[in-house]
This record gives sequence, C-alpha cells and structure tokens, in this order.
Amino acid sequence: MNTLRNKIVSRIYGNGRGWCFTRSDFLDIASPDAIDVNLHRLNNESIIIRASRGVYCYPKHSKLLNVFLSPDIDQIASAIARKFNWEIQPTGDAALNILGLSNQVPGKFTYLSNGPSKEYKIENIDLIFKRTALKNSGFKYRKSSIVFQALKALGEKNISGDTVKIIRDFLTLDERKKVLKDTEKTTAWVYEIIKHICQD
Repeated sequence: MNTLRNKIVSRIYGNGRGWCFTRSDFLDIASPDAIDVNLHRLNNESIIIRASRGVYCYPKHSKLLNVFLSPDIDQIASAIARKFNWEIQPTGDAALNILGLSNQVPGKFTYLSNGPSKEYKIENIDLIFKRTALKNSGFKYRKSSIVFQALKALGEKNISGDTVKIIRDFLTLDERKKVLKDTEKTTAWVYEIIKHICQD
C-alpha cells in the first residue's frame, strides 16, 4: 500500500472538485521529489490534470457532456499565490468572473500581488500578477476586494437588482458585516451599493 499516495489523494479529495494545487500544498507530508512522483502518476491515471507548469487540478466533471471541465483561473491564481506565499487580489474581469456576473471568459485575468510582477499563459488566457503595495489597497478581507472591484468594473449605471442579489448570495451574514466595515472608506457610490447589499 502506498501510504503517501493515499495521503495526497485524501487531501485532494478533501478539497473537492475544482481545487487547484502545487506540490507546495503537500510539503508537510513528504519531500518535493516524492510529491512530484505521485502527482505525475495521478496525472497519468487521469485522477488529476495538469493546469499549467507545476499546477494541477482535481477537475470538475460535466455529466451532460461527460467531460472534465477546464480549471478555474481563480483557483490556478490562488494555487500559484500559495506556492510563493503571495497575497493577491483580483481586479476587474477576474472579480466579475469569480462572482458569476460575467458569462464571458476574458482573455486576461489580472491580480494585484505583493509578489513580483509575472505573467502566465493558461491555454488561451493570460494570467497576470501585478506588483503593488496591497497594504495600501485598504481591504482586510479578500471578498471586500472582489466585491469592490466587480462593482467598479460594472459602473454605477449598470448595477441591477440581479447584480445585488448575486453579490448578496456570495456573502454570508457574517461576511456582509465584515465587508460593510471594510469598505466604508471606498468610493461613495460603490459604498452606497455595498450598504444596500449588506444591510438588507
């Protein structure tokens, strides 16, 4: 019995379908070389797929089409950020996509990062990390940034009732309180909409 394999598979399954990861997510249980060997075997067995160089995914499956779905770009970005111990925040199209406010898959996903500016090619999508001082962005919580960036990308005149409902459902009751507090010093019209979302 391959005990290490079982530990790796258990962690992958425990995070659920759609989870993207690198070997750094398993360094607490084995050496880098041992992890690489096992991930390579799991990829060959089609239990996981390779999303990018050094990044793997436990893919979601479409019963209708009977195919594995492409990895989620935000999951890939999060896996890369964990690997290098970066903090990241999605901007514009990335935030809209995370919230499900856009049905279009943009050709470019940009994240603010406290790491170096880097670009990755994920199939036909450019994944861009742009270095910035995140401490100056004003947000303590990742979901505050996602909501703010999405509303800003849509524009004040394009906020509908459906938009409000989607964002409200994205946040738990506790998260709404945190986001409301976290965003009180943002642009006035954005904060008014966030108040409507979080206080209803």
